[in-house]
Amino acid sequence: MTEATAGEQAGSKVLFLTGASMGIGAAVARQAVAAGYRVALTARSLDRLQALAAELGEEHALALKADVTEWAELQAAVAATLERFGQIDATFANAGFTAGAGRYASGDPTPDEWRDMILTNVLGAALTARATLPELIRTRGHFLLVGSVAGRVSTPGPYSATKWAISGMGDSIRKEVSGQGVRVTIVEPGRVDTAFWVNGVPSGPVLHEDDVAKAVLYVLQQPPHVAINELLIRPTQQEV
Repeated sequence: MTEATAGEQAGSKVLFLTGASMGIGAAVARQAVAAGYRVALTARSLDRLQALAAELGEEHALALKADVTEWAELQAAVAATLERFGQIDATFANAGFTAGAGRYASGDPTPDEWRDMILTNVLGAALTARATLPELIRTRGHFLLVGSVAGRVSTPGPYSATKWAISGMGDSIRKEVSGQGVRVTIVEPGRVDTAFWVNGVPSGPVLHEDDVAKAVLYVLQQPPHVAINELLIRPTQQEV
């Protein structure tokens, strides 16, 4: 698909993103605007969001501070998006993090850090779905969740459990809303070279943020009768 064709297909659609201030979220925002989308950028770091919105252009991007674990903040972000752009055609539920290399039996992080990770990765995705799906039903839109290879192949520590939860959540949402014309996709990256990693990117082959963003745009640009429900994307030489 050429860049011009992609832009024509996107038209003036609106993409609502969580975790948009850096990493995969910011890369998706950049590529979405290049393809013709308008974007609502949400995260806890307003300064980074405002810098990204300025880069993308105020006519294309709206920066909104929101913590995905706080229902009132998500509601306010959705309301502000509708006030500014009038619609939401797709949601990219991307907010999440890994709390280091913690194990169940030993080592850091502390259980308090696990709590923040589980609330963000699981509750945050669920609340994002609840906040935006009514609008996506209205526009017959698209809901995308960021899972992980760790949600298909178990890895040590509770992070993997949060991504298995996303795998189940995505299929549950699909069964609830696909009959109403809403497409649902779980995007499952392998290792990505991003600041997402608290203790540095693990050794071995990696994807780059733009690699994942290109895959997300490919999913978004399918015709309405085509739903790519699961997209597993690894570096070619990743073994796990």
